[in-house]
Amino acid sequence: MKQIIPLSKKICMLGSFGVGKTSLVRRFVYNEFQESYQSTLGVQIHKKSIIVGQNPSYQFNFILWDIAHIEKFDHIIKNYFHGAHGAVVVFDVTRAQTFDQLDRFLNPFLDTNPRSQLIFVANKIDLIEPTDHIMEQLLQISKTYRRPFIQTSAKQNRNVETVFVRLGELFIEAE
Repeated sequence: MKQIIPLSKKICMLGSFGVGKTSLVRRFVYNEFQESYQSTLGVQIHKKSIIVGQNPSYQFNFILWDIAHIEKFDHIIKNYFHGAHGAVVVFDVTRAQTFDQLDRFLNPFLDTNPRSQLIFVANKIDLIEPTDHIMEQLLQISKTYRRPFIQTSAKQNRNVETVFVRLGELFIEAE
């Protein structure tokens, strides 16, 4: 008989303004994509369960906190980080400056949750082929934090579920 272990995990979606955090969440949770851009205000919370692993299998009940990026980092935003088990850190491959803004949200997140799991996402690969410079930045970030990165397209539904399956695998590996 196959054993299924249920686990609930709070996951924060982190990244600069317009990188596609909400689009990734909507594609993962509802299998939807909207062409029109609507900025997230405050935080939106979504839930989705997935099964990861075999014998035993883990049913991850992900509670996704889609947190608005605010130019002036506010202590109120940091309150959303409390109790998080992990984060999906999203970059936009069409805007190199989204890589440069990493420390503004990742450092406060890690200060609050130093043992959390991270996965880095290079989003919008449907718009351009990532340059060598962007790939070097991703590899350096991945190496620095010792966490994987995945290239995605929320629009084309490329590797979106893979992000969350891989995050589940990181939780299993950490046990």
